[in-house]
Amino acid sequence: MFLVGHSLLTDTAWHFKKKEGKKKNSGWTGEGTVRANTLLNDHPNPHYANNKIKTTKYTLLSFLPKNLFEQFHRFANVYFVFIALLNFVPVVNAFQPELALAPVVFILSVTAIKDLWEDYRRHRSDTEINHMDCLVYSSMERRYVEKYWKEVQVGDFIRLRCNEILPADVLLLSSSDPDRLCHIETATLDGETNLKQRQVVRSFLDLDCEFDPFKYHSVIECEKPNNDLNRFRGYIVHRSGRRDVLCKENLLLRGCTIRNTEEAVGIVIYAGHETKAMLNNNGPRYKRSKLERQMNVDVFWCVIILLVICSFAAVGHGLWMFQYGDKRPVFDVLSPQGTNLSPIMSAIYLFLTLIIVFQVLIPISLFVSIEIVKICQVYLIHQDMDLYDEETDSHLQCRALNITEDLGQMQYIFSDKTGTLTENKMVFRRCTVAGVEYSHDANARRLAMYQEMDSEEEECMSHGGTLPRRESVTSHQSARVVLRSQSTKSHRRTGSRAEAKRASILSKHTAFSSPMEKDITPDPQLLYKVNECSSQMDFMRFHSQPMSQLSSDLSDIIDFFIALTICNTVVVSSPNQPRHKVKPSWKSEIKQVSGGCSSLLSSPSAESTLTKLHEEQSSHLEPTFSPVPPCYDGKASWNLEEGELRYEAESPDEAALVYAARAYKCSLVGRLPDQVTVELPHLGKLSFELLHTLGFDSTRKRMSVVVKHPLTDQITVYTKGADSVIMDLLKPLDTGNSKGKRQKKIICRTQNYLNLYAADGLRTLCIAKKVSDGEYACWLQCHLEAETAIQGREELLFQSALRLETNLQLLGATGVEDRLQDGVPETVAALRRAGLQIWVLTGDKQETAVNIAYACKLLDPEEEMLTLNADSQEACALLLEESLHYIQAKFLCSSINSSSSLSSHNTSPFLVHRLGLVIDGRTLAYALDKTLEDKFLEVARSCRSVLCCRSTPLQKSMVVKLVRNKLKVMTLAIGDGANDVSMIQVADVGVGISGQEGMQAVMASDFALPRFRYLQKLLLVHGHWCYSRLANMILYFFYKNAMFVALLFWYQFYCGFSGSAMIDQWYLIFFNLMFSAFPQLVTGTLDKDVSAETLQRLPQLYVNGQNSEEYKPYMFWMNMIDAFYQSLVCFFIPYFAYADSDVDLFTWGTPITTLALFTILLHLGIETKTWTWMNWLSIIFSITLFFTVALCYNASCPTCFSPSNPYWTMQRQLQEPLFYLLCLITPVTALLPRYALIRTSEQIACIK
Repeated sequence: MFLVGHSLLTDTAWHFKKKEGKKKNSGWTGEGTVRANTLLNDHPNPHYANNKIKTTKYTLLSFLPKNLFEQFHRFANVYFVFIALLNFVPVVNAFQPELALAPVVFILSVTAIKDLWEDYRRHRSDTEINHMDCLVYSSMERRYVEKYWKEVQVGDFIRLRCNEILPADVLLLSSSDPDRLCHIETATLDGETNLKQRQVVRSFLDLDCEFDPFKYHSVIECEKPNNDLNRFRGYIVHRSGRRDVLCKENLLLRGCTIRNTEEAVGIVIYAGHETKAMLNNNGPRYKRSKLERQMNVDVFWCVIILLVICSFAAVGHGLWMFQYGDKRPVFDVLSPQGTNLSPIMSAIYLFLTLIIVFQVLIPISLFVSIEIVKICQVYLIHQDMDLYDEETDSHLQCRALNITEDLGQMQYIFSDKTGTLTENKMVFRRCTVAGVEYSHDANARRLAMYQEMDSEEEECMSHGGTLPRRESVTSHQSARVVLRSQSTKSHRRTGSRAEAKRASILSKHTAFSSPMEKDITPDPQLLYKVNECSSQMDFMRFHSQPMSQLSSDLSDIIDFFIALTICNTVVVSSPNQPRHKVKPSWKSEIKQVSGGCSSLLSSPSAESTLTKLHEEQSSHLEPTFSPVPPCYDGKASWNLEEGELRYEAESPDEAALVYAARAYKCSLVGRLPDQVTVELPHLGKLSFELLHTLGFDSTRKRMSVVVKHPLTDQITVYTKGADSVIMDLLKPLDTGNSKGKRQKKIICRTQNYLNLYAADGLRTLCIAKKVSDGEYACWLQCHLEAETAIQGREELLFQSALRLETNLQLLGATGVEDRLQDGVPETVAALRRAGLQIWVLTGDKQETAVNIAYACKLLDPEEEMLTLNADSQEACALLLEESLHYIQAKFLCSSINSSSSLSSHNTSPFLVHRLGLVIDGRTLAYALDKTLEDKFLEVARSCRSVLCCRSTPLQKSMVVKLVRNKLKVMTLAIGDGANDVSMIQVADVGVGISGQEGMQAVMASDFALPRFRYLQKLLLVHGHWCYSRLANMILYFFYKNAMFVALLFWYQFYCGFSGSAMIDQWYLIFFNLMFSAFPQLVTGTLDKDVSAETLQRLPQLYVNGQNSEEYKPYMFWMNMIDAFYQSLVCFFIPYFAYADSDVDLFTWGTPITTLALFTILLHLGIETKTWTWMNWLSIIFSITLFFTVALCYNASCPTCFSPSNPYWTMQRQLQEPLFYLLCLITPVTALLPRYALIRTSEQIACIK
């Protein structure tokens, strides 16, 4: 009978505890009350967000005002609208008001249409999602009915079925799974395809009947909606007043897929835009590129130039009017009141008129053109098949559309190691157990075979030996300068592409399960010992012999493999249905206990476990082997179809160790909330009662499980973790007895082997255990108090775990290899030749990181290495001071003192020496202090390579920010995991690797790559092209507009600075908008100054972008001078050609317009490096469009804009030979200096 209940609370709305800011906190961010929707009339949670999502920005009514408001955030648009409106003032207007509005209306319309189309696509997606079906409990009908997602509300009960997508964030209350578990796939949130288990709320674990929503009266108090996917805090309050803790293991998130449960029921906690998935949906990122910031400075100079020439002309007009005195000229324009204007007022009005006439000096179409070109560049990058990864079937993704040119200006690269430089495919290589090392030579040969299969693509460089230990020159706390004299073992990825494809098919739904990872060849000596140990244990079990008869070495071996098998979160799946858990056909004799959330993972209820311990305490016997183990039936059938089990692991490390244990016939065959079932040789299947799981976290750097051993009934703690942590938690040795001496010997030998593993670049883990019969009950009582604490719960749980994980007995250690990705050494070498400084920021231990750095050619065997390890801030300061003195003494040719100004842009190669810097996390924390960061940066910038080991995510971001802000350089951060997100977001350009650690890094990045090696072409080729194209296009825009405006300015000297124009207003308005716009777009999109092959063959060419060679400040002024020169030629050659003739103003102005167009297009042709059919077509189209518009306009509109009369002007010009002569002579004369300068520069470059 369902008895859980609670009296209704009076308040029905969220009760938030106000906190400033929107950032995530370690504490509560707010609190709200959720009640079940079982009322017949009113909904009990009316103030919560509904489940209808709306990602669109506009409605039919709000589109026009809202879009215009957004566009007017750009100052340029405001400026051009102001100019257009100014033209409506009669006293200052220069053009027909309606015609003057055409350019700005066109620009605003193009942008509005683009925004409307994007919003319409979002609307269609919203409609599709909102109209998906789900089963919602109806209070009136007393059953579940189908409803649209948009109709779901907070407090509704939802029935979920296998393979169904969750419509909202749901608290799990019931599951058809007998273990009250529900497995979900979170690929849509974080990209991880491995299953994650979720647990029914503790209060409902013992529910024996079907869940009845109508009998539910409990109240849920939980935190305010936030975007932290890894946190959920709250309580469920029952009628008795008892509170049960809620955590993330009870919450099913919107967008996840039910994979493991036939049916589940939950109550909606967060709906719609308050769900964690929607709060994490930020869309593409927008940044301002370095080139755009430089361009804005030049736009400001254009404004200054505009004001100067307008002021000059206004003063000239005032003086010209002043010379007439009281005799006004007959053509003088009167004031609106019909009176004569004073010279001063005439000058002021003329100033405003000239602002309108010369408005094209500020390039109105430049901003739109840049957006169009960038979109086209992104499209072309996406179409590059060299950036497509066949193995993962993934392309490059561009998530920030407006910083493509920054890719060509990078100076510093900050890279993660694991999963970025390496595959993050963990392959078990070696292990040491009880002080004995097992080299697994046969397994090494198996891996070598994979490499031979790929010999066509990469050279096999495997050497069997390990590296000698490198000696330090001085003490541990002094700068160590080491000369690398021996080459390191290759860490390239093994396995051919064909093998990888097969692996991808075989493990379509299972992560970390390629043949290379799971097909481990056991070491014969260790396999023999495992079999011998199991055989003796089987004999002892049959004869009920005590544990003491098993030798210590064999006992450690079996415990070592038991720890590898059960100390994890791996979920077992059946072979042919990888999304369905293995279900045994027999029932466990151990009573099922309640599950809770004592840690990151679900564990049995502390209360029920404590009660059981008290019941058993009086009957506690000496540890002996039971004749028949609990939960073991030799006739038990698991009903598995043919094929091996699949392991759904949350990390590749876990999978590698479980597969290694399976190679020794120690297989994980089942996992329930309160027990783990393993199969051992000779012993068959054994079920370990799982009392508690203390999940891995980055602070503790270890994981522990507390189990009741089925053969001894002892409560045992198995722990695995980083050697730097486990070694400090070992039990103090008593060397007075043989057991203590043995343990000391094991620890010393294990430490030596760990050092050798690290030197070989292997990732190391220590395995330990302890028997905790007496103290566990006391610890559990304290842990229960920590679980139910309201304030400081996380800290209390951390301290509680620390109390349990002490006085451990070391069993052994493992060495797992994470192989380099294809092409990493070549990519690193190419990027360094391109002038890029590469820093690797990793959480791995120092020896492992150093070895990988040598393998990927980050560190050179011929260069010296500075190693900084300090235990205090004073020692760190001394190390940095010694390092600076050493660099100064060693490299006397470099003047380090002269480069002490860290704000300088100068990062030229002569300051970088053949040095490598290695610093650990503790020392890095000291070095990042405000008092030492300048010295640290001075040492680091003098080194060719920097390797930061044991660094935290916060330290990674601090290093990137320090280099970016102090050195004023362009930075790129690349990583693949959630721990890299902070540095990716801090850098100028963030790149995510869509690898094995999910999609958190990708979602936070500006660009996403399938592999690290693609970074070479992205930067050296596409980055170079994007920067070169945009830089030249922007300079061309400034030149083109200035040249056209200067034509009008020269005419002011011949018209009394009256603001008149010899060019028809149609040409003035549409010259930049239509006649000369298309060729520059084509060139800005397709031009290639150097071929892709040359750019990759000569990475040194990338330095042009780093030094902004294509867009120096002086280039703007050179283009302005050239524009004024060309305008003089285009103005005065026709002027003198038509001197003393009777042609009218527009008959003279039309050839000037034509010559300006030809000169501008020919100028573009000179600047174009690569000609395609689209370049030719765009130029022909522009010329054809100009003459077509001119002929039609001159023929059909003689009096459209009185008093001007353009009738038949172009037709007459086409009949005059002089017109053709001018079209030939003028552009050549105007462009001859530029052409000569370009050719001379090219010849000088060739000579150099």
